[in-house]
Amino acid sequence: MTIAFHGAARTVTGSKHLLTLDNGKKVLLDCGMFQGLGKDGEAWNMDFGFDAKEIAYLVLSHAHIDHSGLVPKLVKDGFTGKIFATPGTRELCNVLLEDSATIQRDDTHYENKKRAARHLPPIEPLYGIEDMKKAMGLFVEVPYGQSYTIEKGLDLLYLDAGHIVGAASVHLTITSGEKVTHLTFSGDVGRYQDLILVSPQPIPQADYILIESTYGNSLHQPLTNTQQTLLDWITKTCIQKKGKLVIPAFSVGRTQELLFMLNQMELNHTLPDLDYYVDSPLSFEATQVVEHHPENFNAHIQEILKVDSDPFDFKRLTYIKDVDSSKALNGRKDPIVIISASGMADAGRVKHHIANNIGDAKNTILIVGYCEPHSLGGQLMGGAKKVHIYGEEYDVQAEVGVMRSMSAHGDYEDLLHFLAGQDTTKVKKVFVVHGEYPVQQGFQGHLAEKGFTNVEIPERHQSFDLG
Repeated sequence: MTIAFHGAARTVTGSKHLLTLDNGKKVLLDCGMFQGLGKDGEAWNMDFGFDAKEIAYLVLSHAHIDHSGLVPKLVKDGFTGKIFATPGTRELCNVLLEDSATIQRDDTHYENKKRAARHLPPIEPLYGIEDMKKAMGLFVEVPYGQSYTIEKGLDLLYLDAGHIVGAASVHLTITSGEKVTHLTFSGDVGRYQDLILVSPQPIPQADYILIESTYGNSLHQPLTNTQQTLLDWITKTCIQKKGKLVIPAFSVGRTQELLFMLNQMELNHTLPDLDYYVDSPLSFEATQVVEHHPENFNAHIQEILKVDSDPFDFKRLTYIKDVDSSKALNGRKDPIVIISASGMADAGRVKHHIANNIGDAKNTILIVGYCEPHSLGGQLMGGAKKVHIYGEEYDVQAEVGVMRSMSAHGDYEDLLHFLAGQDTTKVKKVFVVHGEYPVQQGFQGHLAEKGFTNVEIPERHQSFDLG
């Protein structure tokens, strides 16, 4: 049995890990899109590094695009097997992958107009709506906590990873003759004090572990101050400076956390009397999906639901769906708060809002989640004085804020907590994935301190024999 790492290897995005069983069957763990990597990412998204037609099964950890975004391309390239996911992941994929296909179509149309002007041949999108719909027909739902036999000798168990609705850690029991192997893929590990979701569930003993490492060498600021910090940014930007507060936010997870905190401010009578906008049709649909899965909510939210049937809604909140209403926000001169996707500010309507507001010092761009360093959000976090948006250069005059306490990913203490129940003498190897290489090296040191001494940091396309 072997495993090869075709994505999220010394980088945070593009999660794809290919397991080849002793019987020759190939099982793909995640099929994510590379995001925020520019030309490298575009090239890597075109070439899986393996033949899609040879994959027997796809097991998804969760619906974020860097874990599921190339599923329609896998189908387009010849995959016809089953796709396993939790009910929440399947429902979110139906929303997110359709949005991704629409973005592919629109971006390709825009690019081909430019190519035609230079007398260059047109390009094709990675996939289309029809590929997405065909992919959704291959999904098989597997609930949390119930062992599911994929085929004889291959059993799947999902446990709640506490990252987003539907997110799971993946546990495979692989039987080959007398040999039984237990392999755990963490997916993305949430936090143990999340604002909305339950904590990650304890995982069974494993022989091999694939562990994410997004924040593998850092600690988050305490969540207890997050709501006050958001209120401070609203007050400073909108009340004191009379400017606009633009918040790039992932449609799944981060947007709902922001709305929940704003809702709590309203209940506490501290919410500033302003207009608040969620400018993302995807975020509206994703919030509806989140509300369909209260089983993922923690005890605190369960108590709130007894007195507030919708913890993600409040007065003066408006969801923007159509393009004209989105453009109209650019003409607003009064202080407003705009929450818009994507979280890395590399796609979606938020890029237009940043372009229209970045040149005015009274405005603020507030980064509230992980941003790949090369993405627009990452450049702003890094202190860039000039950025390029849609091919044009902009001076960064607006204030750039960062709320480091907001993350759906656990820090290294959370990750070590996730692994705490493991007998390290029984773990044959740990593979550190889904992280920037320097961060992974730091996390490798933290793992060693806990007794995990056989730790690998795979390179892209690197393969390992699991015996």
